[in-house]
Amino acid sequence: MPWTEKDYPASWKNFDETTRLKAIDIANAMLEEGYKEEDAIPIATAQAKKWVDDATDEEKKELEKKDVTEHEKRDRSKSPEYMEQNVHVQYDHDDKEWDIKTEGAKRASQTFDTKKDAEKRAKEIAKKRDTDVISHKKDESK
Repeated sequence: MPWTEKDYPASWKNFDETTRLKAIDIANAMLEEGYKEEDAIPIATAQAKKWVDDATDEEKKELEKKDVTEHEKRDRSKSPEYMEQNVHVQYDHDDKEWDIKTEGAKRASQTFDTKKDAEKRAKEIAKKRDTDVISHKKDESK
């Protein structure tokens, strides 16, 4: 059941109305994608605060009109099952660059000129996900 303007986590009770509405919007979208409540709340909190700081008055007015309880499923590459997959570092011979690619993803999420830079970023991603980095040799095929 999605959160509403009248039913939301207690940690948001002292937020101003716009921040709380954006947190509800973000968290409901995350729940729709399969995230657990305990994961969605802190992420939605941080993202809502940042969004309110950066949003224009027009964007804030649009948010007020939005039904924050309705969300469609989005691109599955950011969904929880991908968040649990290992991160691969592999060389793209066509583009002559190092790719960071989540296991099962169709495309690389980032590219780098050097393997060292790609591995550094892959380790950051894997640490946040509590997964592993699988580093391939340059001559290994995709």
